[in-house]
Amino acid sequence: MASDETRASGGPEDPGAGPGAFEWAEPDLEDGTIDLSDFYPVVPAGGAGTRLWPLSRSHRPKFLLDLTGRGRTLLQSTWDRLEPLAGASRTLVVTGRSHAEAVAAQLPDLPAANILAEPGPRDSAAAIGLAAAVLVRRDPEAVVGSFAADHVISGRDDFESAVEEAVVTARRGFVVTIGIAPSHPATGFGYIRLGKRLRLQGAPSARRALQFKEKPDARTASAYLSTGDYRWNGGMFVARADVLLHLLAEHVPQLHAGLVEIAAAWDTPERDAVLADRWATLPSLAIDHAVAEPAAAVGRVAVVPATFGWDDVGDFSSLAELLPADVDRPRVLGDPDLVVTDGVAGGLVVPSSGRVVALLGVDDLVVVDTPDALMVTTRARAQEVKRLVERCREADRGDVL
Repeated sequence: MASDETRASGGPEDPGAGPGAFEWAEPDLEDGTIDLSDFYPVVPAGGAGTRLWPLSRSHRPKFLLDLTGRGRTLLQSTWDRLEPLAGASRTLVVTGRSHAEAVAAQLPDLPAANILAEPGPRDSAAAIGLAAAVLVRRDPEAVVGSFAADHVISGRDDFESAVEEAVVTARRGFVVTIGIAPSHPATGFGYIRLGKRLRLQGAPSARRALQFKEKPDARTASAYLSTGDYRWNGGMFVARADVLLHLLAEHVPQLHAGLVEIAAAWDTPERDAVLADRWATLPSLAIDHAVAEPAAAVGRVAVVPATFGWDDVGDFSSLAELLPADVDRPRVLGDPDLVVTDGVAGGLVVPSSGRVVALLGVDDLVVVDTPDALMVTTRARAQEVKRLVERCREADRGDVL
């Protein structure tokens, strides 16, 4: 049974939540081991990574690249984290049609039926909702976990523990997000405000999520950190598939109706025809706005505070932090023999053209040299690189995008 706190604060057991949508489910615990046989990781693999241009392109986005120099792409590293938790047969990737072939090549153990190819980008609510709608037909008890294809995570044991607690909490009918411990007052991430502990068996860290906060200014971000009550929103969500669909029906009925129709045809010969007819009509919304924020307002969202290291590799400045440091030269992604420097401190060089990059007396530069485009900026302005993509598009230089 739920605690009095859960009942009193508008949680998933509320009778007004909808018939059968938020019924209590006891955890499956045997000798302290959490059963994850109902857990289905979903990996949304989309976007062009415009802040990492010209390394990341529309035909070769950042999740298909090895950005850590460890011999595995970001997508493959995501697979490496999730496959031990659920196995290949229960792991799904949602990606664009233009990337489906590359995804299959990088993940040879991923069943073809588990690659959900979108005709075009409709944002994360459609992508995650599609996976939930397909999965609930394959397994009505499915617990879905969404984990982006382009994040870097360290601390596998801590990651697995957080996912296990999230699954246990999701079985109670909560939408669960994994909150990242902030290392600095970042202005490029959203924040989650923590509420009281839920005191759930099998999920001792789970707490109620009180609010989602948009990307703050530096002063506000510092104030958040000083309280100790905020976590970064890393975009990792875990929920029962039926609960997620119920919330979509409640808050975005047009999206829900379209996804249910598409899912009904997904494993049939009519899939392409239904996709062609319905996909472009779906509202384009982020999962945060479509589900998490309105659900949090009525006490249906929980957060599991995480202790693992996390980075979304959002720009070249954050990418530099993932690479080995050298006090006498910039960090290098690629062949260090192609980088020649004198009197240079900090910065990042990506020598991807095969030619030598030489730097003299400049600090904290970002230099990305590819066969058809050279990009130079400073680490301080790395977040603005996407403006160059817009300028290239305005100049009709789609050949380099």
